[in-house]
Amino acid sequence: MGLYASSPRRRVAAAITLLALLALPWLMQTLDQGFYVSFASRVLIFALAATSLNLVIGFGGMISFGHAAFFGAGAYTVAILAEGGVHSAALAWPLALAVAALLALLIGAISLRTRGVYFIMITLAFAQMVFYLIVSLKSWGGDDGLLLLRRSTFGSLDLKDDTTFYFVVLATLALVLLALDRLAHSRFGRVIQSIRENETRMEALGYPVFSYKLVCFVIGGALAGLAGALLVNQSGLASPNLLHWMQSGTLMVMIVIGGVGSVFGGVVGAVLLLLCEEFFVEISPHWQIGLGLVLLAVVLWAPLGIAGLFGWGRSRE
Repeated sequence: MGLYASSPRRRVAAAITLLALLALPWLMQTLDQGFYVSFASRVLIFALAATSLNLVIGFGGMISFGHAAFFGAGAYTVAILAEGGVHSAALAWPLALAVAALLALLIGAISLRTRGVYFIMITLAFAQMVFYLIVSLKSWGGDDGLLLLRRSTFGSLDLKDDTTFYFVVLATLALVLLALDRLAHSRFGRVIQSIRENETRMEALGYPVFSYKLVCFVIGGALAGLAGALLVNQSGLASPNLLHWMQSGTLMVMIVIGGVGSVFGGVVGAVLLLLCEEFFVEISPHWQIGLGLVLLAVVLWAPLGIAGLFGWGRSRE
């Protein structure tokens, strides 16, 4: 069936990676390279966004080209609330998640009545509608976006400090990955993966396929909204570019590189893509060529993604 595979080795690798990420700020401060702590936060946030899309595509089998709408919705929710004087993360971040989930529910309820290329196009159409709506609202910044003058407050934690913010982002990503790992092995996770493999058979068995797919779509959208809430705090700007279809394409490239259908695929893909982008920008103004060669190499020699090379993706059964 090609269902998600788990192993003790994968868990050990995850634990080692987590320890390395915990030590990263200390290492960067020792090397007097504090900038990379903020860059690492950005990478982890995009890892969360890519993971949310991987849930929809890799586990649910729904190729959505409108995921950026939920990503941007989360960012704008936090920025708009901040404009109104609401800076508490305990309020703003859950609201960002809820707004993105509601938007995903509305879009999914219509889009999931189609399949294949029609589903791809209708999700793209909805995302572009949201994009142009935001651009047209001058009170929310229009083309220029909406500034977040200060980061959200989170209890006694000082999120203005890049290191503290990094650890909050890391903890959020770790909790989401743990939850998705549990979800993949739950009854819901097994059913949604089976629907991905053979939707007709699951319908014949009496499963409410539409409802399962819609729930999966909404969870993915909600997590993208959470990533957007974190990103606007990291960058200080809710930009219309976050809602553009090219942002959806970037997230899709991340999971292709990392591994479609792997819990860690989004993380691996985000790290590799953003690091490659940072590297190629430094050596050439035509950095997209180098990035394209990396993507081509992955498609040709690692069809299951980088995570698949280590057996962290779907089983081959």
